[in-house]
Amino acid sequence: MGKKLKELAGDVSENELASTVKESAQQIWLAGLGAFAKAQEEGGKVFEALVKEGESIQARTRKMTDERIAQVAGKASGTWDRLEQVFEDRVARALGSLGVPSKQDIERLSRRVVELSAAVQALTEGKAAPKAAARAAKPAAQEPASTTDEPAEKAPARKPASARPATRRAAAKPAAVKAVPPVTPADVLNTIPQASE
Repeated sequence: MGKKLKELAGDVSENELASTVKESAQQIWLAGLGAFAKAQEEGGKVFEALVKEGESIQARTRKMTDERIAQVAGKASGTWDRLEQVFEDRVARALGSLGVPSKQDIERLSRRVVELSAAVQALTEGKAAPKAAARAAKPAAQEPASTTDEPAEKAPARKPASARPATRRAAAKPAAVKAVPPVTPADVLNTIPQASE
């Protein structure tokens, strides 16, 4: 460009030189404005393309990260479960060696207690009635026959008072009838015949 100006300068006068410089400056200015406008247009497009690419990369990265976290969490959970099971087994063995009953032992014993309670209840209900009837029958048998509504058979003649033994007098009195106390499981167990009897 400098050569061109020198050639023009030699041929042309100063006015023409000034107008040529002015025109060149104008063209340079316009070229710069055009380059700026083009960069602005394409810069916006490039910027938008970069934003879209960044969003895509971020989504893929997040997905891979979530998958890795899920894998690690699954492995850690499995490890904790195994560790917990090993610990529980060792504690159960230690308690068993000390003679401490297990949960299953306690549940089995609880069921047995319920069964035995039901059996005692059945025995209580089944044996209480005959025992109460036997208690009621004994005092009724000892009462004199005159208390019944039916006429009594003629009794044999009595001996004179001097001829009777003294011990009979105490036995002739009827025993007082007492109220029947409530039946307890111990009473029921006492009524069951033992093998030695």
